[in-house]
Amino acid sequence: MPDVVFSVDQSRSMRDQAAPGHNRWHPDIPAVATVPPDTSIRIECREWTDGQILNSDTAKDVRDVDLSVAHMLSGPVAVEGAEPGDLLVVDILDLGPVPQTRGEAPGEGWGYTGIFAKENGGGFLTEEYPQACKAVWDFRGQVATSRHLPGVRFTGITHPGLFGTAPSHDLLAKWNERERALIATDPGRVPPLALPPLEQGVLAGTLGGSDLERVGREGARTVPARENGGNHDIKNFSRGSRVLYPVHVPGAKLSGGDLHFSQGDGEITFCGAIEMGGFIDMHVDLIKDGMSKYAVSTNPIFMPGNVEPRYTEFLSFIGISVDHKTNENHYNDATLAYRNACLNAVEYLKQFGYSGEQAYLILGSAPIEGRVSGVVDIPNACCSLYLPTAIFDFDIKPNAEGPRRADRGRCAVAQ
Repeated sequence: MPDVVFSVDQSRSMRDQAAPGHNRWHPDIPAVATVPPDTSIRIECREWTDGQILNSDTAKDVRDVDLSVAHMLSGPVAVEGAEPGDLLVVDILDLGPVPQTRGEAPGEGWGYTGIFAKENGGGFLTEEYPQACKAVWDFRGQVATSRHLPGVRFTGITHPGLFGTAPSHDLLAKWNERERALIATDPGRVPPLALPPLEQGVLAGTLGGSDLERVGREGARTVPARENGGNHDIKNFSRGSRVLYPVHVPGAKLSGGDLHFSQGDGEITFCGAIEMGGFIDMHVDLIKDGMSKYAVSTNPIFMPGNVEPRYTEFLSFIGISVDHKTNENHYNDATLAYRNACLNAVEYLKQFGYSGEQAYLILGSAPIEGRVSGVVDIPNACCSLYLPTAIFDFDIKPNAEGPRRADRGRCAVAQ
């Protein structure tokens, strides 16, 4: 096993760890460890909300979750010799939930998927499904099942939702400038267009006092992906994958967490993956001056590994860039097209006895494939959603007899 450079006691808050992590991006958060290039390390991770979501049959915890503390990240870990302009090469060797335990924290034998309430972040289909809901999943090896979604069983593609390097002061200022400008276009929107820096709930490693207050005023929230990597939520970022991160500060300062047992493309419920705590083993190295050599400045480069379940049969649901409620055409809007593909899949699964919320949770957590199929045939973009048929213990393919409806239970709700 590689050396553990960041350890987590899953029974304690991230704030109470021997080496606290952080929940903002800021270049002045001190590194917890320094390792040489060409080194394998283990990083242990807390579940992203710091254990606010419980293994229960109510979604009040999802409805009331305090997002000012998210994401709880492990790190930063500095790499000797890393300088701005380099590329940090990260290879995922292994990762998973907490080994051989069954306890109260997500990752200790179980995880969860949540639909966030519209007023607390919402999700991709928040206009149609604005209320908080939840499904709890049990892990058995690589397989996930849920008492809240009976009839569904699948092999997860375990991956980290979030890893990245620290931004420079200049890059951080650019993030804050553009995101504040976006918020200003519709400052009262629910859910908001972006999340500006927030002093409430901030954690910045061992920093305290005025330094902590400054990170709260300046530090970027960890919700979106940005130039440093961040919250990409790429479901195929699993064992055998490689990612090359731009280095913006000395040491690179790599941090991450938000581990997922499984996820569908898009993580459409916002908390759409099967969330958990756990561990990740990785190998780190450097390509000196790699950003210039490979013209990498605004994004990491990702190379997926060969680990994924072998699903060979799919139902594909198509969406186009039309608002069918108003009959309004949107020009090549791939976001709207994918939303319609998701809604079409939800309506289909409802015919088998699932509620809309249950279907939504399935699409967020199961390894569905989301694809941009066409953005050149004006005026309609076309996106498609591929749903593996084998994840169900009944036949979902169309036939002359029609769908076989059954009592599919219910997901956890907030009432």
